[in-house]
Amino acid sequence: MNRRRARYVALEGIDGSGKSRLAAALARRYTRRGARVRLVHEPWDPTLGAIAQRKAPVDPFASAILFTLDRWLARPRLERALRTADLVLTDRSFWSTIAYQGSELPQGPRQRLRELSARAVPAPDLVLWLRVPVAIALGRVAARRSRLGPLERHRRLERVARAYQALARGRSWHTLDARRPFAEVVRAAEARIDSMGIRGPPRLALHKRPARRRT
Repeated sequence: MNRRRARYVALEGIDGSGKSRLAAALARRYTRRGARVRLVHEPWDPTLGAIAQRKAPVDPFASAILFTLDRWLARPRLERALRTADLVLTDRSFWSTIAYQGSELPQGPRQRLRELSARAVPAPDLVLWLRVPVAIALGRVAARRSRLGPLERHRRLERVARAYQALARGRSWHTLDARRPFAEVVRAAEARIDSMGIRGPPRLALHKRPARRRT
């Protein structure tokens, strides 16, 4: 892959943690600050993503492979964004597959899935994990729509939350308390991203022409 200029930040968490809302808010803030922002959402291909979700309850490994295929097919678009933007924000990344499908797999297949994911797409520079109790998250999901998806079940999300907690020990991860008021969550996320040194487009200095001396 070519050397990239953008900072690549992934927002992770169980359904109902507020990832999409936070991603949109951060994109607006950094755009107003003059940064070139690209906001993406997984799965890239909604049709392929829907098939992967339906597979998840009965064959988590096949579901994981389909999600990974979706990312691999979209890799050229991601790499283009990383070359041309200052900040790329993704609502989910391959870490979602590790947490959701990977947590249902034995150690061997789970390790192979991590290795495959690492080869398929670039890893985020920073992962912001929105930590929230499952009961609160499901309440938010229920308020948005009447039916829960196949991955939105209490026991399953409890297991996924534990998987995220283990993953969040990684050096590139940062935990946000998604129970707090949304404005506070946005400020905390922005502060962490700022510490990475987001660069906007260079500003042109306007030099005044020296005044002519009168004789």
